[in-house]
Amino acid sequence: MHVNAKKMAVSGLMLALTVIFILAGSVLESNTLFLLAAASYFVGIVLREFGARTASAFYLACVLLGFIVAPNKLYVMTYAGMGLYILVSEIVWEHMGRRVTEEKERQYIGFFWLVRFLIFNILYIPTVFLMQDILFGKKLGIGLLAVVILLGQLGLFVYDCAYRYVQSSIWNKLRGKLFQ
Repeated sequence: MHVNAKKMAVSGLMLALTVIFILAGSVLESNTLFLLAAASYFVGIVLREFGARTASAFYLACVLLGFIVAPNKLYVMTYAGMGLYILVSEIVWEHMGRRVTEEKERQYIGFFWLVRFLIFNILYIPTVFLMQDILFGKKLGIGLLAVVILLGQLGLFVYDCAYRYVQSSIWNKLRGKLFQ
C-alpha cells in the first residue's frame, strides 16, 4: 500500500507540473516549445520510475486534462506528440535492454537511434503534410516543406539530447531528494 501511495503522490505531482507547463506555454508564447518539451519529459520520468503501464496512464491523464484546461488545444496536441514520442521510445529502449549484452551494446545504440528517428518521423511528417493550414496558415511549396522537415530532424536531435541530459543529470539529482 505504501509503494502505491507514493507512486500516486509523485505521479499526481508530476501531472500537476505537466499541466502547469502546458498552461504556461499558452501564456509565455516565446517559450512555448521549451515548456511543452519540459512537460513531456515527465512522461519519461514516470516511465523510468514506475513502469510502462503507469506512464501510459499518466500520459493519457495529461493529454485529457490538458484538453480540458488549456485554452490553446494546438499546444496540447504538440505536447501529445512529444509525450508519445518519449513514451514509445522509452518502451522500445526497455524492451531492447532486456536483450542487450555488453559486447553488442554499440550495435543496439545505433539501432535505437534509428528506431527513435523512425518514431519521430512517423509522427512528424504526416503532421507537417496534413496540417499545413493550421501550422503555417497556408499550403507550402515543396522546397519549403523540405526545409521544414530537415529543421524538424535538427529539432529532434536537440530535443532528444536535452531529454537525455534531463534524465541523466537533473532528474538523478532530484530523485535522490524526492525518494528519501
